[in-house]
Amino acid sequence: MRMRPFGRLIPLETARRRVLAAARPVRGAESVALDQLLGRVASESVRAPRPVPEFARASWDGFALRAADTRSARDDRPVVLRVVGEVYAEGRFSRRLARGEAVAIATGGALPTGTDAVLIFENAAERDGTITARRPVAVGERVAAPGDDFPRGTLLVREGAVFDPAAIGAVGATGRAFVCVRRRPVVTLIPNGNELLAPGAAPRRGAVYEINNLTLGALATSAGAVVRSSTPIADDERRIEGALRRALRVSDVVVVTGGSSVGEHDFLPSIFPRIGRLLFHGVAVRPGKPTLAAVARGKLLLGMPGHPTSCLSNGFWLLVPVLRRLSGLPGPGWVDDAALLAAPVLAPSPSLTTVVPLHVALGRATPTFRDSSAITSLAGANAFALLPPGASRPRVGAQLPLHRLLPPIAPY
Repeated sequence: MRMRPFGRLIPLETARRRVLAAARPVRGAESVALDQLLGRVASESVRAPRPVPEFARASWDGFALRAADTRSARDDRPVVLRVVGEVYAEGRFSRRLARGEAVAIATGGALPTGTDAVLIFENAAERDGTITARRPVAVGERVAAPGDDFPRGTLLVREGAVFDPAAIGAVGATGRAFVCVRRRPVVTLIPNGNELLAPGAAPRRGAVYEINNLTLGALATSAGAVVRSSTPIADDERRIEGALRRALRVSDVVVVTGGSSVGEHDFLPSIFPRIGRLLFHGVAVRPGKPTLAAVARGKLLLGMPGHPTSCLSNGFWLLVPVLRRLSGLPGPGWVDDAALLAAPVLAPSPSLTTVVPLHVALGRATPTFRDSSAITSLAGANAFALLPPGASRPRVGAQLPLHRLLPPIAPY
């Protein structure tokens, strides 16, 4: 078995910086229905084409009336008004109210012409078709005036903003059904290795089920990407290169898992420079050292280790921030935090950055790492720490700086 040595390993931050520098938000937009907007990035600024509400409406169940009719109301000298009808949210009263009249009105109902206030049911004594007011009702009381939520022309969503439920609701309140959003980056995942089986295939001795497409696919989806998954490709240099070239035609990012190291069947270090400009091969990080990247016609090629924990760990610190940049989403996909270390961690490497997966709860961080080939090393991990080369081993009970992964990658 022939081995080819790594070249000079580059620091983790340098690797991430180089890939981020090559990642530009994807071009293009698409019109999307409002019920599909959550988490999408606006490609246009949205202004209100009309005021909301467009008419004065009741903000409470009660009686619509003329405030002036209640001006003299006191406990000892109540005002009696005649109830002449009712208005539900979907209806309108047919005529202008005269002095001394009131209309029962439901929340959201349009105020009848001639009225300017609502006396809520709790404060009205109703009897024999009349109501009694024992205090004055102010003009505009329990009324949402036209434009009370927002007037015409209000900026509801700025270009580049991420749609959340409230923003979607604001746009929907104007009657608009579709909004233009940025196109999502397309990511193709290609696993390679003779030993790989697609989930659902019959097991065989010496083979393992391919799971990196599943884990990286989930990460990519969380970062706003559209995922295309390839079935496993055997260790054949020509077949792998052909698959990469075809994927680049329809993708913004191609991620290959396996074949990224220095062994005889690790073909990616030879293929990447033929397809594009190599950014690096080998990162001073554990787990995940056999990682490489290239740029081809403005598109990104990433080669990840085949070991499940190494691959997913690299996805946290490298793939997620890159895809969020391409999607136009803010931030790297985590927030900086700190927690008390609850159990020992591996001693930091003298020459490599050590990625420590953690489960953080109630201010305590528990390491989850077992082995780079065991996906359960990341079971329950909702954060990770980066221990720099040559760092002192963190002591149990100390405050450990860490990155808390954001939902939906991990529960926060």
